Amino acid sequence: MSGFSQTLKNIVSSLSSGQNTRFFSHDESRFGLLPIHRRRITFKGVKPVSYYQHKFKSYYLYGTVEPKTGEHFFFEFSSLDTVCFGVYLDELSRAYKDSFNIILLDRATFHRSKSLRIPNNIALIFLPPYSHQLNPIERVWESIKGDIANEHYEDIDSLKDRVSSIVCSYSDSKFSSLTSYSYFINAVNDVFQ
Repeated sequence: MSGFSQTLKNIVSSLSSGQNTRFFSHDESRFGLLPIHRRRITFKGVKPVSYYQHKFKSYYLYGTVEPKTGEHFFFEFSSLDTVCFGVYLDELSRAYKDSFNIILLDRATFHRSKSLRIPNNIALIFLPPYSHQLNPIERVWESIKGDIANEHYEDIDSLKDRVSSIVCSYSDSKFSSLTSYSYFINAVNDVFQ
């Protein structure tokens, strides 16, 4: 990922000296009433029983995590589009107004839309095409979905409450341990040495 490191250096060199700079990983994930099924341990010869429902209501959780510190910012939206992403960036910009925020994310169409207005204290760095697995925040989604796997929710509000309680229960150190990919941390450290 030397290209990633070089892109970081180019962005940081264009900033005024002494400006506080932070590096984040961002992505969105869909959470819905259709149950997530995972393997279960049972006695030999006993098939696990799992509840299934055909309810397709869902919502999206937009999330940004700083892998070095585990600091995080999440927001719920009803859809996945440029308008919602723009609102999210504005909220993130306000939450971290005292720093310049560099965000690593995938190449989703709405992330690169010409109508998207990016706040002055945010820069976006895009992953190579078809390489979402390099995005550190993917492990956060995997962990949260593992926590709700094989569970059943009658309505979207109870699902939102459960996901919110999981996110709130994760400490900064848990977020950091999930997202601190070595390539990301090494590239960030390389920029400041």
